[in-house]
Amino acid sequence: MATIRDVAKLAGVSVATVSRYLNKNGYVNKDTEQRVAKAIEQLNYEPNAVARGLAGKQTGTIALILPDIANPFFPEIARGVEDVAQKHGFTVILGNSDDQGQKEKSYIEMLRKKYVDGIIFASNTLGQDDVEQMNKNNIPLVVLDRAPTRQSCSVIRSRNYEGAKLAVSHLLDIGCKKIAHLYGPQELITAKKRMLGYEESVLDFPWYTPSLMVPGHFRMDGGLAAVKELFAKHPDVDGIFCGNDLMAIGALKGLHQLGVRVPEDVAIIGFDGISLTEITTPELTTIAQPNYDMGALAAKVLIETIQSGVMEAKLYELDVELIVRDSTKR
Repeated sequence: MATIRDVAKLAGVSVATVSRYLNKNGYVNKDTEQRVAKAIEQLNYEPNAVARGLAGKQTGTIALILPDIANPFFPEIARGVEDVAQKHGFTVILGNSDDQGQKEKSYIEMLRKKYVDGIIFASNTLGQDDVEQMNKNNIPLVVLDRAPTRQSCSVIRSRNYEGAKLAVSHLLDIGCKKIAHLYGPQELITAKKRMLGYEESVLDFPWYTPSLMVPGHFRMDGGLAAVKELFAKHPDVDGIFCGNDLMAIGALKGLHQLGVRVPEDVAIIGFDGISLTEITTPELTTIAQPNYDMGALAAKVLIETIQSGVMEAKLYELDVELIVRDSTKR
């Protein structure tokens, strides 16, 4: 591959002159411009995007850092990010942090060195200090779904609290008399809001007790274990609100193993709206987030920040939707 030095040699100019021509930064006379353009064409030279980024220009690349690409919730978000980014001429680099803070810090360092123009984090471990450091260095940042404690960057998520209340209301409407909740990690604002929505919906019922809430860790195996723990304490439960769809799928399997029929004995509802809920038996009722739209909006907000240079801290909360399927049809 031809280098910038090859172009400079063929055109009979300095490397700095070629750089000024490429970056449209500084004066280059018409005759020199023509010689440089001709040399670029002859050599089929393509400027290195990273090198231009290091020189203070945009690389046309953004990073999307997800905590667990195996969770079907996140690829749907990623598709929204990528589609919008491509429309605006940006390439997306995908990183999987595995919920490890050290991995996330390495991505932040990559950003600081200008290898990418901005970053979208869907993070469990992104700390307030990390966000403040990025703000200090004018690094464009958008946080998806899971945000630091204090909001000092743009955050995009769905209406988790309202979605939880909608889920419980649906279970009550179909006649459930004792409703439990399988919840996710409480250090996540999403899980906390969903638990709060459940608690406030059932607190005044005489059957309510805190032991109806069991941790499922937002995982399929967690949902399976949690539903068995729940039925050991409360075999008369007839409705379960799961804080995400993965736990609901695990709970379905656990109920099957216990010989409990869904929805005849127990109605079950999840949260997220991932495609897997359509292929379970029975198909799962869910509170669907606009997963694709959340990713698309995150990309739009980030690209606007990159292009304007204006760092804002806005909270975007998108509406959710109840999708009724067989797991709650009695």
